[in-house]
This record gives sequence, structure tokens and C-alpha cells, in this order.
Amino acid sequence: MQRIGNALILIILGLIVIAFPLLGVIPFSVLTGLAALFLGLGLLFMGVASMAESTVMGIVEIILGALALILGLGFIFNPGLFSFLASLFVFIAGIFLVIAGITAIATKATGSRWTGLVALILGIIYLIVAYLVADPLYLGILIGLWLLITGIIMLFQKD
Repeated sequence: MQRIGNALILIILGLIVIAFPLLGVIPFSVLTGLAALFLGLGLLFMGVASMAESTVMGIVEIILGALALILGLGFIFNPGLFSFLASLFVFIAGIFLVIAGITAIATKATGSRWTGLVALILGIIYLIVAYLVADPLYLGILIGLWLLITGIIMLFQKD
């Protein structure tokens, strides 16, 4: 019963991601920017306060605070910066799919070979599309397809 519930959740998540692959990119960029901005301010204040105890630690905190402030302001006022940094993580997501696929293929669990093969193929496609297109819309659709196909396979899998 738990497998069916997990399968249905994967199918629903897959359909949502396919329908709205870019949902939340700009709000997520602004929220991340605000969090980085507050982190930067906190690090700056802590760096100044800790200069009396440890000069090296104070300088490190001030440098990290300045970097966090710059990134935070960049994320808030230029969501393209967030998209650029997120595109670096796109390759990591593709690599994760490939590794998950290889791991699932290598296990002896029933049905995991098919889901592993799907993850492996979509991971390779993900890396290719990330390299050639670099459009988060298509990458979001690929993730949605992976969730959808994995959910369908789990739904019809025999125990």
C-alpha cells in the first residue's frame, strides 16, 4: 500500500513539474537573495565583533559577509544571476540521475532495474540538454518526466 502511495505522489509531482517547470524561479531567487543578504549582514557584524578576539577569524567573516551581501543583492535585483548559478547545479542534477540509475541497475531489487534504466537514460539526456540548450524549461520537463515514469512503473510493479 505504501508503494502505491509513493507512486501516486511521484506521478502528481511529475505532472506538476511538467505543467509548471519554471514555477517559482523568480520568487525563489528573491527569497534566496534575502536569506543571503541577512547572512551577509550577520557575518559582517560578527566579523567586526570578533576582530578583538581573533583577527584572522574576523577578516574571514567580513570577507564571507561581503560575498554573501553581493550575492544576495545580485539574486534580488538580477534573477539571471540566480539562473546562472542554478545552471551549474543542473549538471550536478544530471550526474545524480545517472548515478541513481547505475545504482538501481546494479541492485538486485525487483523492478529497480527498469526505474534505474529510466533514471540513467533521462540523466544522460538531462546532461546533453543542459549542455546544448541550457534552458531550465526543458530541464524541468525532463525531471517531471522522470518523476512521472518512475511513479507509473512503481504503480504497476508486482511485489
